[in-house]
Amino acid sequence: MLHGIRKALMALALVSAGVAGQASAETLINGAGATFPYPLYSKWFSEYAKIDSSVKFNYQSIGSGGGIKQITAQTVDFGASDKFLSDDELKAAPGKLLHIPTVMGAVVVTYNIPGVAKGLKLNSEDVANIYLGKITMWNDPKIADDNKGVTLPAKPIIVVHRSDGSGTTSIFTDYLTGVNAEWSQKVGKGASVKWPVGLGGKGNEGVAGQVKTTPYTIGYVELAYAFENKLPYAFLKNKAGVFVEPSIQSTSAAAAAAVKQMPADYRISLVNQPGKDAYPVVGFTWLLVYEQQKDAVKGKKIVEFLKWSMTKGQKMAAPMLYAPLPENVVKMVEKSIKTIK
Repeated sequence: MLHGIRKALMALALVSAGVAGQASAETLINGAGATFPYPLYSKWFSEYAKIDSSVKFNYQSIGSGGGIKQITAQTVDFGASDKFLSDDELKAAPGKLLHIPTVMGAVVVTYNIPGVAKGLKLNSEDVANIYLGKITMWNDPKIADDNKGVTLPAKPIIVVHRSDGSGTTSIFTDYLTGVNAEWSQKVGKGASVKWPVGLGGKGNEGVAGQVKTTPYTIGYVELAYAFENKLPYAFLKNKAGVFVEPSIQSTSAAAAAAVKQMPADYRISLVNQPGKDAYPVVGFTWLLVYEQQKDAVKGKKIVEFLKWSMTKGQKMAAPMLYAPLPENVVKMVEKSIKTIK
């Protein structure tokens, strides 16, 4: 009898241990925000689950504006944004929010012109004037002048932009503000702006989809989305007067000058950087994490993941068309991660 009870208790203990094991296997970390790094973050989260099966990431790719709102409201464990928060936005948060840069990416001007393959050249003034609604035809002399030998159609340009609060928009409008005085005065920069012309698309996915399916469109998306959707992208004229193709190399070249003066809170713009090799529309993307974590278990898991993102994670960036962080920035970020408690 006693032996039977002991056996039953042992079995019960094993079941309890199994349940506890399952519970620990379900540390769910919720995040929301930027669509810009979504292809890379998806890869990171699935690869990291192989290293630590006790943690599961649930990431909603809803745009930087949504990510900022949700982390401020504390409805997620981390936010993601390609726009750094203003002083007022940081003050609105219920605790100290850290900007953790993860990688850098290029915002490309993509287009759908039947018969015109990759390599359309656009200077910065022309890009601004297309988005201001001042250049309306693909065969406008201003575009044709930079594209000798290319037959541009006598068709109206259909402008596509983001409809949601977007870090990609923040980077793109920051660039336009720096190259065109009229844009700077009339529209300005931000995650959401009052667009003078065009159709809206939700997320990088939405803009890429609109451009892919609608002839004679122009749009702006993160480089990985253009590549994934087999969309061509323009060579843009940079500050040094050189037409540059968006790439890992030209993205890193844009960061080279700026990161020497990297501020301690990582809030820095990388657009319109000097140097003949620098692509002009580049930005960091950040994870937004509270320094003081409400849930100690989740906090520890987030710290472990962030440490991994600075080492193994960085090696996955370039194959997915994101530029890894410069070495000096990685060293700074590793120190910042240690302050999360």
